[in-house]
Amino acid sequence: MFTLFAIDRTQPLRSAARAGARMGWLAAALLALAACGGGSPEQRLRASMTQLQDAIQARDAKAVRAQLADDFVGPQGLDREGARRLAAASFLRYRDVWVRVAAPRFEVKGDRATVEFEAALGGGAGNALPEAAQLYQVRTGWRERDGEWRMISAEWTPRL
Repeated sequence: MFTLFAIDRTQPLRSAARAGARMGWLAAALLALAACGGGSPEQRLRASMTQLQDAIQARDAKAVRAQLADDFVGPQGLDREGARRLAAASFLRYRDVWVRVAAPRFEVKGDRATVEFEAALGGGAGNALPEAAQLYQVRTGWRERDGEWRMISAEWTPRL
């Protein structure tokens, strides 16, 4: 279960919406799931998603990039390097970035997988309330090579 906070209305709504949109790709990247040990494809996928989450929580844009496939594609032509730059900009703008994920659904078929979930994403300067927050419906695509899962695609739709 997750908690969604309201956007601080003291800043212009467009600015808050833009900030939420810039952080939207982070929702695609993050799942608040514990890593599972073992060797099944789904367990390895969960572990890869946890590594991505750890990279974001550590505010490490290069480590975020490392979890994306070379041919990663996001909305509006976002590529792997663009995602790294977007992560770096978000980390500069927000001291704290958080996500709460609900109802993840895994579909693994051979070396490909899809994970869909709802995510609440926010960021701020360490205050009790976030400066920006949004709820998203997220769909991610993954590919496994040599036992490692990498995200190959992400799309998200704001729910509020």
